Amino acid sequence: MFYSFVRVLVRGLVFIINGNAHYLHKDRLPKGNYILVGPHRTWFDPIYFALAASPKKFSFMAKRELFKNPILKWILDHANAFPVDRDHPGPSAIKKPVRILRKSDLSLILFPSGTRHSEQLKGGAALISQLSNVPLVPTVYQGPLSFKRLFTRQRITVAFGDPIYIDRHQKLNDDAQKQIEKEMQSAFDALDYSVNPEFKYVDVSKKK
Repeated sequence: MFYSFVRVLVRGLVFIINGNAHYLHKDRLPKGNYILVGPHRTWFDPIYFALAASPKKFSFMAKRELFKNPILKWILDHANAFPVDRDHPGPSAIKKPVRILRKSDLSLILFPSGTRHSEQLKGGAALISQLSNVPLVPTVYQGPLSFKRLFTRQRITVAFGDPIYIDRHQKLNDDAQKQIEKEMQSAFDALDYSVNPEFKYVDVSKKK
């Protein structure tokens, strides 16, 4: 109930602020649960991912530090977020999302690079996908990278790729992990090119 209310509220706010969002290839989203995976380019791209895939509801990983504030913790808990220790993830970083995907109607938004300031993909997404028996759906965001730039009403595009299915019986050794990471990265690159052949992501924090 809270998630649905917040989604309506957020959709209205982002429309007022920007009003120029476009969501491509929603027909590629599978039935049932899945994991949206994509490059993490701004703090609000998970919001646009969730809005783009609506009416599907999602769970999110959030860094543990955000849950120290009681008000923010209440909001995150009711928005289906769960804490993860980025420095020492531990088994719960895998077990928690797997349990959510298998035992609820919530899908998951996950950024394989972990943070906005890393381009290196990590293997957690593939393992969660395999253990929960749900596909990975490559997703990209193109648009403003700062909250201030949203007000320029620059076009925002979220595009979905074809699902990536991982065999439950496949052994996820290093070679298999690298192959899946390569497949995800190729999907991100293809989606970016299809949206804008001249697109090149630049981390604004590294320009300062």
